[in-house]
Amino acid sequence: MDSNQWIDLPLFPLNTVLFPGMILPLHIFEERYKLMIQHCLDEERPFGVLLIREGKEVGGTAVPHTVGTSTLIASVTRADGGRMNIITIGLERFRLQTLCRDRPYLVGDAEPFPLTGGETKQARALVGPVRALLRQYLGLLEQAQGHNIEIDDVPTDPRTLALLVAITLQLPMSQKQGLLAQPTVERMLLAERAIMNREQLLLDYMIETQSEQWEGGHSGYLAKN
Repeated sequence: MDSNQWIDLPLFPLNTVLFPGMILPLHIFEERYKLMIQHCLDEERPFGVLLIREGKEVGGTAVPHTVGTSTLIASVTRADGGRMNIITIGLERFRLQTLCRDRPYLVGDAEPFPLTGGETKQARALVGPVRALLRQYLGLLEQAQGHNIEIDDVPTDPRTLALLVAITLQLPMSQKQGLLAQPTVERMLLAERAIMNREQLLLDYMIETQSEQWEGGHSGYLAKN
């Protein structure tokens, strides 16, 4: 296989965005995906995960976005009826070039779309501010949701940090897709900095209104009679 292209890459459109390094558990129950996963296991090859742009995960024909992430099957637990529970690990971004629908599951030709630029001065300069924002964001998220969110070590490598933040942020999938499609580490970090600044304002408001509601004050909602 050409190192600069994946030929006939099996594709799994989902209502989620997979990033390199992210762990994604999947329950495989549709016949077409049983075939696909078994093929990947037999051939020891990855498959591609793409966010659905139009359509549904189960049944029918989904139309995926064109930027996705290849993923490797790390473990398989088999169940009755050929169903499988698998654990996958995101490998590398790709851009879909062609899409083929003449098989039970989608396949396509794709080119690798590696996340580069982490070694630049501009990317390194963003590490400190983004690390600080991530810690603040997680602290506010803990207060808003009422449970602990732990990250042992916030990385200092720009690329690793950019991917960790992208995985961690609680956003609509369309916004996650926007992060995945960023051309460089620097652009991803810049986008994440803007998102976390915005999200902190929203979380501050949520925490404030929750506190006021507990104290019997204004909650931001109409009070029940």
